[in-house]
Amino acid sequence: MRFSPHNMKGVSCVIAAYNEGKRIHNVLSAVENHPLIDEVIVVNDGSSDTTKEVVERWPGVTLINLPKNRGKSFAVVTGIRNAKFDYLCMLDADLVGICKEDVTRLIEPVLNGEADISISLRKNSLPIMHLIGMDYISGERVFKKAIIAPHLDDIEKLPSFAIESFFNQVLIDNSHRIKIVKWKNVITPRKSAKAGFWKGIWGDIKMIREIIQLVSVKGIIKQNYRMHKLKVDRKSH
Repeated sequence: MRFSPHNMKGVSCVIAAYNEGKRIHNVLSAVENHPLIDEVIVVNDGSSDTTKEVVERWPGVTLINLPKNRGKSFAVVTGIRNAKFDYLCMLDADLVGICKEDVTRLIEPVLNGEADISISLRKNSLPIMHLIGMDYISGERVFKKAIIAPHLDDIEKLPSFAIESFFNQVLIDNSHRIKIVKWKNVITPRKSAKAGFWKGIWGDIKMIREIIQLVSVKGIIKQNYRMHKLKVDRKSH
């Protein structure tokens, strides 16, 4: 389904997953039958593990299987294009310690009009991110679909890990109000813990390289500064 301005009032939760069969049940437990979420969509990005089989055990979840791995940017856009409702709750598939209350705290600031977008700050986000009070590459975000809809064709062509940096620039260019939600008990495993030490190191290098190629090191610093200015609760951080 392509984006339509006539989508229904409500929240669609979109989760892109690649080889997260061991972890995705944590996230699904927090979002299925959540009172603020109207549908849950998992895009299985060509996984070679049990991700498909695990998601199929959740009857309330819509599963979209991509035949081959296309990367996070493409998978997320696929989920957005199929979302029926006009608010989006984007979650990574590997979160540990997440509960329904965490999801509620992420959704409510946007639904009640306090902010245009909410972004998580996880327990194990890098120390510098806690210092500045913002994880600028967090994959956990809630916002109106209309904010990102005009950019879907561009986003699906991005490298896997560039989607958040691209989205950040959209927020900056349109002066959208940002609410940072601290998740004190939620972590995301390091790539080395999921794929092994050397594959994890290479994964981190690949992610950093893709972000820098999109916005440059100077651009990352500038994005953080400008996003900080858009936070609706700057004084509390």
